[in-house]
Formats: sequence, C-alpha cells, structure tokens
Amino acid sequence: MGKQKIIYSCSECGHSQPKWSGQCFQCQSWNTFTEEIQFVEKKKFESHEVKTVKPVRVNEVIAQEKPRLKTHLIEFDRLLGGGIVPGSLTLVGGDPGIGKSTLLLQTSQALAKQGLTVLYVCGEESIDQTSLRARRLEVNSEQLYLLSETNFSLIKNQIDQLKPDILIIDSIQILYKSEIPSAPGSVSQVRETATEFMHLAKGHQIATFLIGHVTKSGEIAGPRVLEHIVDTVLYFEGDKHQNYRLMRVIKNRFGPTDEIAVFQMETGGLKEVNNPSEIFLEERTKEVAGSAIIPTLEGTRPILIEVQALVTQTVFTTPSRRCQGVDQNRLALLLAVLEKRVGYHLHNRDVFVSVAGGLKIVEPAIDLGVLLAVASSLSSKVIDPDLVVIGEVGLGGEVRSVARIESRLKEAIHMGFKKALVPARNGKGLSHDLQEKIRIKPIEFVEDAIDVVF
Repeated sequence: MGKQKIIYSCSECGHSQPKWSGQCFQCQSWNTFTEEIQFVEKKKFESHEVKTVKPVRVNEVIAQEKPRLKTHLIEFDRLLGGGIVPGSLTLVGGDPGIGKSTLLLQTSQALAKQGLTVLYVCGEESIDQTSLRARRLEVNSEQLYLLSETNFSLIKNQIDQLKPDILIIDSIQILYKSEIPSAPGSVSQVRETATEFMHLAKGHQIATFLIGHVTKSGEIAGPRVLEHIVDTVLYFEGDKHQNYRLMRVIKNRFGPTDEIAVFQMETGGLKEVNNPSEIFLEERTKEVAGSAIIPTLEGTRPILIEVQALVTQTVFTTPSRRCQGVDQNRLALLLAVLEKRVGYHLHNRDVFVSVAGGLKIVEPAIDLGVLLAVASSLSSKVIDPDLVVIGEVGLGGEVRSVARIESRLKEAIHMGFKKALVPARNGKGLSHDLQEKIRIKPIEFVEDAIDVVF
C-alpha cells in the first residue's frame, strides 16, 4: 500500500485541494469540503484490461446500430429514446418513497420475461424485504436475481459469474470499495464506484441502472461528476402523498432531453398515463375566477395545464408573493408588467399562483396565461372555459412568439377547446385547416389580451 495524504473534496462538484476552505473555488458553493484520505499510487480499474487503441478517421468508422431492449412500458421506452441501449449507464434520482425502486422492479420483470438475465442489487434492503415488494408487484420471473451486498468487489464477482444483461444498483450511495478509506456515500466512493460500473457497462455490454439519492434541494447527492459519467439522467418528481409521478429526462445521449412521462401510483405499482392533459384537467372547475388553461411543451410532448391564481387583500405591510410550479422571479416580473402597463394595483394585495397537478413549468410560454389568471382573480371575472392562452410576455408588455405553436393548438383541439389567444407573430403562419377547427385571436400586447378576455 502506498503513502497516504489528506485532501479535501467538494461534495457538490468533486473538486479536491490540499487545504480546507469555506468556499469551493470551482463551483462557488459554501461549506461543502469534506476530509478524505488518498493514496499516492494509482490503482488500476478491476473491470477492464488495458488495451492499445489507435485513432481512427471519422469517415472510416462503421456505425452499427444495435437493437434496443424494449420494456413494453411505452412511456418509459419513449423517455429513453425508443428503449434501453445495451451497454448504457442510466442514473435514476428522486425523493425517498417516490417510486424509483418500484419502477425498476417492474422494468426488471418486463425484461426478464423476454429471456434477459437481470441482476438487482438491493444494497439498502435485505433480500426478504425486496422480495415482499416484488410479490406485491407480482414480479416472479426466474431470470430475475436479487443480491443484497454493498461491497463492490463482491458484487463484481457475482456479475462475472452470472453475466447479466441488465444490472440495477439500489443505490449507488450505499456501495463502497474497501481499498478507499472513506465512508460509503463520500465523494471518492461515489466517483470510483460509478466509474467502475461505467467500465463494466461499456466493456461487457451490460445495461446498467444506478439509483441515486437526492439532497434537500432536489439534486442528485454526491459529486457533479456522477451525472457527467452516466449516459442518461432521469428524475422522479411529484408529491409522494399524491397518486401521480412525473419522470423527466435531464440528460440523454441516445434520445431527446426534457421529455416527461406521467405515472399513476396504484397498489400494484406504477401505471402509465397516456394522456396527461386529461389527468391534469379532470378536476378543473370551469366557472371560477383565477383559472387559465395553457398548452405547455415538455420536450416534444404538448400538455394542457391549469394555472390557478388567488389575489386577496393583504393585512401586512409587505404583500406576500407565493407560487408553486412557477418561477417566483418570473411571477414578480409579470406582476410588475400588470401594474405598469395595465394599471392594476397589486401593492396591497397578496398573490398566490399554482400549477394544478404538481407540475413544474419553466418555459416562458406560460407568461400570458399566468398574467391573465392573476387579472381574472383580481377583477373576479371568469375566463372563457373554452379558451386556451399561449404567449411569452416582455417587459414592455408585448406578447412574444413561442415555439411549436401548431403542436400546442392540436392538443387543445383534441381536448375540445374552441378558442385560443396566440402571439401575433405565431398567428400569421398557421394553416387554414387549423384555423377552421379552433378560433385564433392574435395578440400583440398584454392590454389587448385583457380587453379580449374580459
């Protein structure tokens, strides 16, 4: 064993330095350095042999498209870009109890039924505990193997003997390598074990899934290099006390990003929701002020959501501005536009805005809908229940164009809406067939939208 030295590693970005400091110079985070022991001599990876490689001209490379492994969970396959790529490394993150283990157990059953060998490493639970969940989900395939172990070397020995097609690690923060003198979940342990699994996945063509814990801020725990190593990053969102779960693609080397899939948690596991718009609008009350319907875009999928606003008289010196599912800074901007451009007085009003269903929306195309929902609640006037609202709002009160307007309008038509407020620039290039199915009203400024709606 070589010489040891003490280093300090940042738990956010993985940056290491010989001395402790309050702030990381790499990612500017505070109080993230932890003490670790490092060996001077370098260790070889256990999962691959050193081979001599030579550079190849890009036009001489023969691309071989490998068939993807289908899970027969249509929404999950769509998120991954059409199925699981052999040899890929996927990171699945989410809050405790959100359904990560449940989904991967269901996926294991679907893959094992096709004759594929699946190894599920349940490091946080015993085999008996995992088998109880498997029985509840009716997971009973003979090709699915359970292994309760946290030592990487022992796990690798079982992988070499079993030679699985699919490997699931639950979770990456609980595993450790005995050669590294630090606790499981530390920066060095997570970085080293994740790198080893990457070489195992690429070298033996094993499709590998890593379940990752999240921090209080909702990010994957451990160094940021963990997300750089993997091919795909999936996040589970939603309130675990509700039935609906949203899985979002943050990174995908084999397909589109920013896609989402909606699942419903039932007694028998997670069930796919093929029409999210219907789910988010099923409890909508039409004759209530402060409600607006907005066709938003998540990746390539248009989804209709309901934005609700409540404006009340404040009893405090400083009015409250609270929102759920909408960026708070964006809400403050829209309220300033309402005061300056339209003349609404909100300095003595509490404003609450929420996206029904627990969905988080970051695209600016919902600006006009949020603004009209606030105006509707303030004036106690109901927005036409057959109207959808689309548009980004600028500081000058102008309504800016949005992307893929036709996809949004087609989803609105499919859900039975008859009217639409769209930016004036988007309204010019719409097809006649689309305009015959839904009444289009082009809008240039926020004042025009309020005049048309109210």
